[in-house]
Amino acid sequence: MDPSPDITPVEHRVALCDRERRNAHQGGVLWLTGLSGAGKTTLAFALEERLFRDGLQVYVLDGDNVRHGLNADLGFSRADRGENIRRAGEVAALFADAGVLCIAAFISPYREDRAAARAAAPGRFHEVYVRADLATCERRDPKGLYRRARAGEIANFTAVDDIYEPPEDPSLTVDTTENDIECCIAMLVDYVRTRFQPEGGPGVSRAPALRSQS
Repeated sequence: MDPSPDITPVEHRVALCDRERRNAHQGGVLWLTGLSGAGKTTLAFALEERLFRDGLQVYVLDGDNVRHGLNADLGFSRADRGENIRRAGEVAALFADAGVLCIAAFISPYREDRAAARAAAPGRFHEVYVRADLATCERRDPKGLYRRARAGEIANFTAVDDIYEPPEDPSLTVDTTENDIECCIAMLVDYVRTRFQPEGGPGVSRAPALRSQS
């Protein structure tokens, strides 16, 4: 979607580097993608709580929350799903521009849509694949969505009667089938420490190594 030629962007008077210097960390987008039930929302909010406690400016954009407000007018057709991710990607990029670490948790099943979200925040988009096999997600089914989809009550449901295209080269893969929540959070915290605080500024304390579940 191209903007009107009558619209002229206005530059901010506060530079991104100054925002990041004040925050003592870089801004960016940590985009969590994966099947429903993989654990994206659980990880996103647990990570937000941990990073905020450690002094970072951080905010979660959750798929369900965004659909209750900004994207309440959208359904689940292919076009609406694309628009849902386009809008979310643009909002996440605004957070990044403000020097905030935005954790975005969206199924975002199509690579093309995730590429568009990446393009909205060039150089600051980090794709995290929250991996869990379909059987595990169906067994968890925290919202009862797989059961309803299998019963024909929900159409175009990802991994049931619509596709999920896993990331081909994610920045990080967190496997919630093989690892418990604390282990996954430790992986995410270490990633943030390495990528968003390369000079070891204040904030993010390193999580202890935790044993994975077998």
